[in-house]
Amino acid sequence: MESEDDAVKAARVVEARARNISHNVRCTECGSQSIEDSQADIAILLRKLIRDEIQAGKTDKEIYKKLEDDFGETVLYAPKFDLQTAALWLSPLLVAGAAGGIWAFKKHRQKTNVHIMALNLVRGVPLTPKEKQTMLHVLTPPEKRTALSSLWRKWFGQ
Repeated sequence: MESEDDAVKAARVVEARARNISHNVRCTECGSQSIEDSQADIAILLRKLIRDEIQAGKTDKEIYKKLEDDFGETVLYAPKFDLQTAALWLSPLLVAGAAGGIWAFKKHRQKTNVHIMALNLVRGVPLTPKEKQTMLHVLTPPEKRTALSSLWRKWFGQ
């Protein structure tokens, strides 16, 4: 009885590991499905291969390595971080950095323009109506508001 329970537990462990690995491996025929979800012939063969490798005592890492060696890195859903995939992994950071840089440049340029307008005012150079409006906006002290209401007005342009 105990040996039957152990055999059932071992079979469940093999099945769980096989399903976990199969969910992380791309079907080479379908491309958009994991081999767990695909019914292509190659997916069925790969699922059997994975179960055989697990029963042979291989670790998950060894099985992933074997699949990668046989089918290439694209068979895995999570590519490794190396020189070839660095652009893929770092592109979100580069885009966010560029957006932050553009935002900071615009803010700096806006403040610089106010300083130039102030210098022109001191020199006696007449301001355009837009420059007058900007100077009044910058020089007028803000009303006492709560932070939430000022954010609300800023977001909705009131």
